[in-house]
Amino acid sequence: MPVQRIKFYQTGSFAVGNRLLDPDQRSVQADTERTNSLTMGHRACQGCGEALGARYVLDAVMRATGNHAVTVNATGCLEVFSTPFPESSWRVPWLHSLFGNAPAVATGVAAALKAKGRTDVRVVGQGGDGGTVDIGLGCLSGMFERNDDVLYVCYDNGGYMNTGVQRSGATPHGAVTTTTPAGNSFRQGKSLPLIAMAHRIPYVATATVADLRDLEYKATRAMEFHGARYLHVLVPCPLGWRTASSETIQIARLATETGSFPVFEAVDGEVTDVTRIRRLRPVEDYLRPQGRFAHLFGDTPRGDVISSIQAEADRNIRTFGLVETTEVS
Repeated sequence: MPVQRIKFYQTGSFAVGNRLLDPDQRSVQADTERTNSLTMGHRACQGCGEALGARYVLDAVMRATGNHAVTVNATGCLEVFSTPFPESSWRVPWLHSLFGNAPAVATGVAAALKAKGRTDVRVVGQGGDGGTVDIGLGCLSGMFERNDDVLYVCYDNGGYMNTGVQRSGATPHGAVTTTTPAGNSFRQGKSLPLIAMAHRIPYVATATVADLRDLEYKATRAMEFHGARYLHVLVPCPLGWRTASSETIQIARLATETGSFPVFEAVDGEVTDVTRIRRLRPVEDYLRPQGRFAHLFGDTPRGDVISSIQAEADRNIRTFGLVETTEVS
């Protein structure tokens, strides 16, 4: 069943509303006994979406498994800011792998646990979009083909942020990076959720840090399945996206409200649930707050690129049925 929608009639934090809910309806982050998988002391930038996403996901996983889970982390921003030698901000069993082999290492951990008869311990692999969509794609596809009992989580911030904001296969069309200074002219890139679905693995889902409950639900539900599972989380990066650190959640929400990032679940390669857009907005509302798209609205506006990005969002809306009608404003 889809995550239960909780209506909040008061503007404020989740903590306010959580006190009005039954304990089993409260979010993991509202639980004083939560794991705090990623705790204080890390060196993430202020407003880092990846730090939020990783804590939400792993706290939910640890609660779902009774604190019986091992995490394998690819090289990247998440690994670098959380484990500067000799320190670590992780409070879970955690291994660091190379940039591109986290799925293979996670597979090895799962195989070792199976050989030891430890069916009670689950395995999570995680990395950024560079280590997932590009460098680690071969290892990840192999993990999917073998249907290894691993949940792999991609925290997608749309570029190689750790090494200087270079373009990745998940960088959106038109975005400025240090390797696409005039704007990313590659229109295709890769949709890893669709690639995962093409492997017909047991569970695939997308989520953003703008909807805490949905993210926690999908991390929890993923642990109800065995075999290969994939969770793709949109995590805005204030540094690479050139946004204010206070705008991370708002930007992630705009990504979904414009159709730029569809949020859905799929089981065995078929979409089973979609988060529909309540109030559809034009992609300009998503692009304008981001400095990486500022050149599209400069002295010589690039209406052609904006129209192309809008067309991509419209296709997402049609493909996934993100609005009740086919009309797109």
